[in-house]
Amino acid sequence: MNVNDIMNGLEAKHPGEKEYLQAVQEVLESIEDIYNQNPQYEAAKIIERLVEPDRILTFRVSWLDDSGNVNVNIGHRVQFNNAIGPYKGGIRLHPSVNVSILKFLGFEQIFKNALTTLPMGGGKGGSDFNPKGKSDAEIMRFCQAFMLELWRMIGPNTDVPAGDIGTGGREIGFMYGMYKKLQMENTGVLTGKGLNWGGSLIRPEATGFGATYFADEMLKTKNDSFKGKVVTVSGFGNVAWGVALKVTELGGKVVTISGPDGYIYDEDGLDEEKIDYLLELRASNNDIVSPYVEEFPEAKFIAGKKPWEVKCDIAMPSAIQNELNGEDAEMLVKNGVECIVEVSNMGCTPEAIECFHKNQLPFAPGKAANAGGVAVSGLEMSQNATKLNWTNEEVDAKLLQIMSSIHVACEKYGTQEDGYIDYVKGANIAGFIKVADTMLDLGVI
Repeated sequence: MNVNDIMNGLEAKHPGEKEYLQAVQEVLESIEDIYNQNPQYEAAKIIERLVEPDRILTFRVSWLDDSGNVNVNIGHRVQFNNAIGPYKGGIRLHPSVNVSILKFLGFEQIFKNALTTLPMGGGKGGSDFNPKGKSDAEIMRFCQAFMLELWRMIGPNTDVPAGDIGTGGREIGFMYGMYKKLQMENTGVLTGKGLNWGGSLIRPEATGFGATYFADEMLKTKNDSFKGKVVTVSGFGNVAWGVALKVTELGGKVVTISGPDGYIYDEDGLDEEKIDYLLELRASNNDIVSPYVEEFPEAKFIAGKKPWEVKCDIAMPSAIQNELNGEDAEMLVKNGVECIVEVSNMGCTPEAIECFHKNQLPFAPGKAANAGGVAVSGLEMSQNATKLNWTNEEVDAKLLQIMSSIHVACEKYGTQEDGYIDYVKGANIAGFIKVADTMLDLGVI
């Protein structure tokens, strides 16, 4: 395999799909050596088959707003690879959604899902619909129209969508209601469901909890822990909320959250009352964090900036792709950061990752660190299939075990001769080997 040749070919076929191309290049660079040491992969053209989705569904979504006006959005579902299980990945509702972003997310999902050890393939979906400022009735009509187009292509053993940015319990409820009506059965086809109708405990917190468990495993390799650590976090949704809850429980102090308008610096750290307020802030539909200082005036709001200029021990980007760039990374290094955990999908640019590696800093990629969300989705699927509900403690224990096993896999394949653990390489190789070997077993299909 020659990475440059493959990337040149992909760029020619898919011009302008920068997020997708970035994700593919990162994986190919990590697995190049292991791939070339195994000629059976080349003979079966595993890479050429793996980097292209099985299929991409694109459809029109027409819906009526509260004024009776017709609105038209575009919906997509990228079914990327189902070698080890049904396609699995969230539905993102955000104006930025396009095919490139969904292909990047779906491609990452293949390896993330493989790392969980659960039988799930990779997929992703979404729409350029913006739920901000919409009434519940408008969101319901959109979700029903979206599912009306998608329902024939999904199922508990085929493709199991979940929530993502813009898609929470409310949206999943509306989508599942329409699916159930059309299919005329109750089934575990969507995850992130309400607790009354098939959902799993700790699912909203799972991504943040899992990332914090993974970070704790990273710290243990240095005989360290979260106790007394200052942690900077971006975002203020469910992911940041879950991180803040678990970091605080483990003895750390979260001092920042952020939004499109800037970031909050709370030197005293987020306590139970402040963490609870994050849910209220998120539910306001304003998508801004500045109201935090009205509620807690001892904190500071810094407009138009990102939290990576704040001195910290651990940085946990938890908002969106490419939110932490090379300059941000240099600032973190200058301020003495000890560990970086990518909680958002591809939250750091290649320049930022290069900076962390150059400085021999532990850096966890999102496909490993944020796998807790899809892991608990997989556990929700298991509960639905067996018609059982597990306790909070049971789900949390399974999540901890899964995140610990992911860390073991990353350590196995990512430890270098000098002892430095390249978590990017470790995660990519571990996920790739599982998927590639399965594809060999299944033949060329």
